Amino acid sequence: MKVSDFDFHLPPQFVAQYPPPTRGDSRLMVVDRQAGKITHTHFSLLPQFLQAGDLLVLNNTMVFPARLYGHKEGKRSRIEVLLTKRLTRNSWEALVRPGRKLHPADRIIFGSGELRATIVEIGERGKRILQFDYQGDFFQLLERHGTPPLPPYIKRAPTAEDRLRYQTVYAEERGAIAAPTAGLHFTPQMLDSLQKQRVEQTTITLHIGVGTFQPIEVEKVEEHKMEEEYYKISPQAAAILNRAREEERRIIAVGTTTTRSLESASSTTKQRIPFGEGWTDLFIYSGYQFKLVKALLTNFHLPRSSPLMLVCAFAGRELIMEAYRLAIAADYRFYSYGDCMLIL
Repeated sequence: MKVSDFDFHLPPQFVAQYPPPTRGDSRLMVVDRQAGKITHTHFSLLPQFLQAGDLLVLNNTMVFPARLYGHKEGKRSRIEVLLTKRLTRNSWEALVRPGRKLHPADRIIFGSGELRATIVEIGERGKRILQFDYQGDFFQLLERHGTPPLPPYIKRAPTAEDRLRYQTVYAEERGAIAAPTAGLHFTPQMLDSLQKQRVEQTTITLHIGVGTFQPIEVEKVEEHKMEEEYYKISPQAAAILNRAREEERRIIAVGTTTTRSLESASSTTKQRIPFGEGWTDLFIYSGYQFKLVKALLTNFHLPRSSPLMLVCAFAGRELIMEAYRLAIAADYRFYSYGDCMLIL
């Protein structure tokens, strides 16, 4: 299968640069896989498409201010650092720009010097290993000096509003460098409404890293390798998932990251979903047999991307590409701050 089969043209004006004025004020496209039917509606009407007994699974990862700007010691030119993975208490894997000007033993100064980093090692795909030196609490310093790691297709500087809006209302587990964007539409009121409708809810964790957004540089889909991302399923969540599975209730994943976590866990056994934590490099594309997820809420994704391939695997490439064509024709907002799609 060719990566080019998942390409499409999206004019730049369709890429949402800001969240809607009110959280949840988003359009919703509903895709019925069995009937091949596509319906245009509003996210506020989501409860109409769910039913008592459904299990809604949310990714409770929390985005932290992973992007830092500093300067090389003794120089004035700006250095951008995107923290991608914590290795030890004070060492991180990071993407650094301009990386070619930084070598092992070089130091980067952030702010007035209360946070410093030394380049320890040059890794694969342009990554650097950084050793941080600081006084106090590291994450408090990140809150002071870091910025929300908005994706590159948002062509503006982060604002104070992004610290709230580029975060789900149920975020708890700090560790992501990108938001699980399908969850950005939910408000406490919507979650309460679904609970009253007896739509059960549980949370799992997948810390979104560079793997989710890694460009696919090969021509054949099968040759792409995902980078590992950390996920965790609590004993309580595992019990809820297993009960829903045994009772043959519909399990609805909110987002492709939730889907990958659930499918990674279910691939270890055909009987019970285990609790615990681990790393997943599961790459879902056409031909994959879904074991647990029966419905999916997701945003609209980048061309030639692994999340788009997952969605096509779930609903069929032709149906999804037609849905994307209709979304462009109907002026849907795309990507992180955009509208969403419910696949049933």
